[in-house]
Amino acid sequence: MSSPHQPLSRPETRPLPERVYAPDREPFLVVLHCDDDILVVDKPSGLLTVPGKDPALADCVAARALSLHPQSRIVHRLDMDTSGVLVLAMNPAAHRHLGLQFERRHVAKTYLARVAGRMAEDSGTVDLPLRCDWPNRPRQMVDQQEGRSAITHWRVLERERDATRVQLEPVTGRSHQLRVHMCAIGHPILGDPLYGDSESQQAAARLQLHAKSLTLHHPSGGEHKTFSAPSPF
Repeated sequence: MSSPHQPLSRPETRPLPERVYAPDREPFLVVLHCDDDILVVDKPSGLLTVPGKDPALADCVAARALSLHPQSRIVHRLDMDTSGVLVLAMNPAAHRHLGLQFERRHVAKTYLARVAGRMAEDSGTVDLPLRCDWPNRPRQMVDQQEGRSAITHWRVLERERDATRVQLEPVTGRSHQLRVHMCAIGHPILGDPLYGDSESQQAAARLQLHAKSLTLHHPSGGEHKTFSAPSPF
């Protein structure tokens, strides 16, 4: 089922908000699962997955994991403002195995989000290609000619007075995909500092987007495993 909403080719652009990077140090690293092949953590909102170029952006999931497990390696990323399930590899073989699963879309990711407005339909699919909005980096934008394929399935979980709680299942893994797709159909994710309008941005203290679950094949034996983290909002 395709979304009935008219997509916008470019989200409203405003100067990027000035922010001081100061992620909480406690809890230091919430571990959901750990074995010889994988380390699964619950990343908090406000913490980078990997370090930024500025030394002030050195604190991140990768650095914290390395301090506890020197053999750990990042496999995929979550946006700084997104919380939830993140898997790391504990050896080179597992890193290759997991990397191929993500590359070949053999993993299943489920997100929870609260978006602005009451969505009229119960479910839908957003199929809008995306590319970087270069003059406004790191923002991304819809581009039907030069964008890369991006597909998101969504389903309403609960309608609030002025918002909707939805489950999002990305088929592809483009940068900011869920954030741009929801904004493009007129329902920006609440608390998003990059997309939407001032009202939706100020409606929540943090981005209301959480990676609830991740399903993958375990690198040793191929067992189908699902890891989940409770929503903090």
